[in-house]
Amino acid sequence: MGALRLHGGIARRLGIAIVSGRYAPGDLLDSEVASSEQLAVSRTAYREAVRILAAKGLVHARPKIGTRVNPRSKWSLLDPEVLDWIFESEPDRTLLNRLFELRKVVECAAAGFAARRRTRRHLEAMRSALARMAKHTLATPGGREADLDFHEALLDATANPFLLSLATGVSAAIRTTTVFKQREHPLRRDPLPDHEAVLEAIAAGDPRKAEKAMRRLIDLARSDTPSRRAPARARSRASRRRARSRPHP
Repeated sequence: MGALRLHGGIARRLGIAIVSGRYAPGDLLDSEVASSEQLAVSRTAYREAVRILAAKGLVHARPKIGTRVNPRSKWSLLDPEVLDWIFESEPDRTLLNRLFELRKVVECAAAGFAARRRTRRHLEAMRSALARMAKHTLATPGGREADLDFHEALLDATANPFLLSLATGVSAAIRTTTVFKQREHPLRRDPLPDHEAVLEAIAAGDPRKAEKAMRRLIDLARSDTPSRRAPARARSRASRRRARSRPHP
């Protein structure tokens, strides 16, 4: 267990450095010998940490070349640990918007399917989750767990195994952003009524109303989540791309 914690700790340290931009895509990490000396760990421990990162798509290692950081398109962005590393620092506004866009694509459609296919068991599971969420609030681990149970029960109610397979990624996105938006201040708004509106529409068997209620829930969740502008380097690159795309007189 101690070895696993050591490998995980090294992977976390390197992972945060990669997702925060301290290492850019294409950069080579220091050699195995140099890195293990800098981190004061064995070469075996460092090698195992790199394997963790490679499994998550952050890096690829090649003999005689070294360990190179992959482009973000190859990262397993919905991996719970990768999301945790991204939110260790403050992610930029664009990345946050894209994450909430994903939630809309998946969860709005899921709410519509759930309104058509839910059973009494699904409704009972969602009602139980909201009762616990009301009791504990999102400021507590118990309340956040209840929130995840609600969204997972909703995905289960779609009766679509492919949508249900996205539950881990969706749950990771919800959990990470919920913790992040309360990092410095408690929530200023009670999100329980938004969830109750979704449940009410699903219980009524109204797909359009369910989709609309879920869209509103996600929009309000996004407005509750603080964000910063993209890093200056990224903004500069974007400005250069726009300038190149403008037609010349």
